[in-house]
Amino acid sequence: MDTSRNKYAMRLLSPFLTALLLSAVARAQAPNTCLDCHIALDPPYKVTDEQFSQDIHAQKGLTCASCHGGDPSKDDQDAMSKKAGFRGKIERKDVPAVCGRCHSDGAYMRRYNPSLRTDQFAQYLTSVHGKRRVQGDDRVAVCTDCHGVHDLRPASDTRSKVHPLNIAQTCSRCHADVAYMKKYSIATDQFAGYSASVHHEALNLRGDLSAPTCTTCHGNHGAAPPGVSTVQNVCSTCHVFQAQLFESSPHRAAFAAASLPGCVTCHSNHRISHPTDAMLGTGAESVCTNCHTDGDAGYQAATQIAQQLERLDTSAKGASEILDRAESAGMEVSDAWLEQDQARDSLTKSRVAIHSFNPARVQEEIAAGLQITAKTHAEGIAALKERDYRRRGLALSLLAIVAVVIGLSLYLRKIEARQQ
Repeated sequence: MDTSRNKYAMRLLSPFLTALLLSAVARAQAPNTCLDCHIALDPPYKVTDEQFSQDIHAQKGLTCASCHGGDPSKDDQDAMSKKAGFRGKIERKDVPAVCGRCHSDGAYMRRYNPSLRTDQFAQYLTSVHGKRRVQGDDRVAVCTDCHGVHDLRPASDTRSKVHPLNIAQTCSRCHADVAYMKKYSIATDQFAGYSASVHHEALNLRGDLSAPTCTTCHGNHGAAPPGVSTVQNVCSTCHVFQAQLFESSPHRAAFAAASLPGCVTCHSNHRISHPTDAMLGTGAESVCTNCHTDGDAGYQAATQIAQQLERLDTSAKGASEILDRAESAGMEVSDAWLEQDQARDSLTKSRVAIHSFNPARVQEEIAAGLQITAKTHAEGIAALKERDYRRRGLALSLLAIVAVVIGLSLYLRKIEARQQ
């Protein structure tokens, strides 16, 4: 057991140990006087050996001089001379251009990571951050604010500030800071809303790395994902069928006439709760009543759809309850359970069809589901009747056996009495 644990621990530590070893070898082969000095400095100038060894640039063979210039092989003032190309501290306003000098060069980047895109700097210039930076705003985000400075890690590394699990927290450092964002007059509750959303639950609690985070909808380096005119429309990149139904629905024209966005009007943007049937109809959680009032066509359609969904949901739950009872009694109902899955699929399809806002289309899916639940409910009832029939037969058999045993006992006693 101890041996297997040691092997597992070594597998976990091997990347870290390898990075340290490569760093040590590199430093032994090529002196880095920059690091020798900065290890002993106080923050923010302090750079530890651990930071440098795990930085993606260092692991690719780059040094301090790659960004700051100078000659790290010397240990005197010539190391930081103009002749050695020393640039020193890189001002915030210059960070995007310095990073872009390498990351925009396709030929250069192919030597290190051929799969890495080289249009990040061009995209950054189209973003709100980039546009305000060009206008002289030094407070907006630059590359190092999101990626780090001397501890940059690949986005696939869970310790990276831009790993999907960490992006929202990274964005919130500015966008959740009321004092910092006051100048821009925009809300600062986005992170709080996202943290309570179904998307956050899928990503951070269930570990689904494909679930949306900030950059999924807003883009990372650019202003928005390519081809998306408004952020709201990015919903359709994941929820394709719902978006297609909405495009052919009467709500599309109505929302456009009222200058209302599509998805977020009903579902919100950051604080997206798990959708429920209660969002329809006339209850306290209804979103339809935000626009529709009692008596209008939309109000009636929403009420009708809500009633249809409730009918199928109730029917499916009733059939499942009967099948569960039959299965618990030992009856074979596996085929019925498979059919019941189809009924639940019909309910899901019905809920998706809501986005057409067409009661007739929803009713088609409802009718298919009700037909299945009626069948599975009947199969469950039949299984319970078979259970009762078997129990009665078993009871009669036991009574017959008991009667035979009693009869044999009496007969044996009679024989014994005769012999005596």
